[in-house]
Parts: sequence; C-alpha cells; structure tokens
Amino acid sequence: MFGLAYGDALGAPTEFLTMKQIGRRFGEFDPAEPEGDPALVTDDTQMAIAVGLALLDALANPPFTPDLVAPMWRRRFVDWLNSPDNNRAPGNTCLRACRGLAAGRPWVEATVAGSKGCGANMRVAPVGLAPGLTDETRAGASQLQAAMTHGHPTGLAASELTAFAVRWLADGLAPADLPAALRDRCHEQRAVYHERWLGTLWQWPGIDSPGTFIARGWDECLDVLDRLDEALARGDRASDPCEVTGAGWCAEEALATGLLCFLLFPDEPVAAIRRGAASSGDSDSIACLAGAFAGAHLGMDAWPGEWAGRIEYADQLTRLGSAWD
Repeated sequence: MFGLAYGDALGAPTEFLTMKQIGRRFGEFDPAEPEGDPALVTDDTQMAIAVGLALLDALANPPFTPDLVAPMWRRRFVDWLNSPDNNRAPGNTCLRACRGLAAGRPWVEATVAGSKGCGANMRVAPVGLAPGLTDETRAGASQLQAAMTHGHPTGLAASELTAFAVRWLADGLAPADLPAALRDRCHEQRAVYHERWLGTLWQWPGIDSPGTFIARGWDECLDVLDRLDEALARGDRASDPCEVTGAGWCAEEALATGLLCFLLFPDEPVAAIRRGAASSGDSDSIACLAGAFAGAHLGMDAWPGEWAGRIEYADQLTRLGSAWD
C-alpha cells in the first residue's frame, strides 16, 4: 500500500509532461523523491484506499459475497466523489460513474460501459493483498470493483491480472516468472465470465454470450503482454517506458508499463517508481502500479524510512497494510 502511494506521489507532478519537459524540470535524475510534507497523492491512492477500507469491512462480516461488498464499494466511491480532497485531476470515467452511483442507479447502469481506462486497475491492489480469498473470489472481486465504474472487458481482465500479480509477488513468486504466469492466467480464464459478480454487464449490442464479451478483454491483455516481452528483451532502463507498452491511459497498458518499470528494477523499488514517474504517459498511475508490485515483492523495509512519515493518508495506508501483512 505504501509503495502504491509513493509511486503515485512521485508521478503526480509529471503526469501531463513530455519527456523533454520532465528533463527540463527535474534534470537527468528525474523526480528523486515525493515532493512536500505531506507528500500529496492523487485519486489513484484515494480510490485504492476506498477499495481497501470497504474490503476490510466486508471481510469482517463473512461470508464475503458480491451482495455484501458492492454496497460498501458504492458508499466508499460516493464518499470519494463528494470529498473536498477529490481535487487531484480525477478521471472522467470515475466521476461520471460515481455520480450515477450517488444517484442510486444500479451499478451495472451507472458504469461507463465502453471505458477501459486505467482507473479500473490503479485501485485494485487491496484485492490482491487481502488474505484467505479463493482464486475465484479474488478474480470476481477484482473484476467487480473495476466494473462498477469501467464496464469494458479489458478493464476487468487487466484488473484481475493486477490483483493476481500483487498476490503472487507477496507470496514469493520470482519477478522473472511473472509475465509467463500472467499469460497462463489469460489463457485459463479466457472464457470465464463471473456472472455471480458481474450480472448482466456482458449484454452489449452485438455480443452473443458472456464468454464472447470477456474473451475480448483477455485477448487485449495477451496482446499487451507480447509488447511487455518485447520491451523486457530490449532491457532498456533509460528510455521512456511508454515507447513499447503504451502510455498507460487504458487499463491493459497501465498494467504492462507498470510491470515493465518494476521488472526492469525488480530489487530497486525507488528506481522502479522513478522510471514510471519519468514517462510520457499517465505517469502517476504507471508509477503507482510499479510501486504496488515492488512493495508486494520486497515489503516495507525496502523503501526509504523517512517517506512513511511524509506520505499523505499514512494512517489509512498503515491500517490496510497492517491488517494484511
């Protein structure tokens, strides 16, 4: 949770800058540490905390089901929508969908059906961290939290992959084995639609079955994993990470580029989030995901100790991280 927030804070000042603009502002060393005291985060961390706090409440009241957790996520998302701190350039999809949730619309109607923006998976790390979930439950929950705002199948699939990457790394999977494990997950789940969690979301014009709907998402994730393999084969740790895997504004590219930054520096978490922050794309979300992966792999002690006292929402990050360590 802290790695996610550190990456978010580091990437926030560079989100809408080109590589040349980043170089002029920060020099050859790029953003070196989160700015300010407190070091402010963006909607990425705010919404990850919302997902996590609702998840804590739900897991304390078993059994954990979609009917239990969906209203809790609705309440947390609406609270975020109405918060005075929701002033960090939030995504239009999240705003639009959360307004629908606030108006009392069923989430399957409030969601933005065609959106696969990275807001679907920048906030899903808590679902990966939560202990004791079966694979089916973790998959359904990670897709549901995404689907409540982003209804595109690629947003769902990328969110599930993000959650499983966090879980596998926390369980000790070697980073070098992660791309193949994610690819296997895509193939295994290609025709699996979690109807208990997603209901009638699949009913798009021209879609003839739930399997056809969800397969599109897994296929797009497989395509971007091909690009991740290409970028890793290059091994270029100095260039813009968005060149091959994409700028990260959409879910599958955010996943792949966040993974790229982490996998280029698997044992150097600060270097990983700095690489994400110094990028031409959605730098706060890319660095946020890289930080979540690095933190899951290496733990809290891998980060500079003084950062924990400066990061915004440290108390809530501590509550979530401590609950699931």
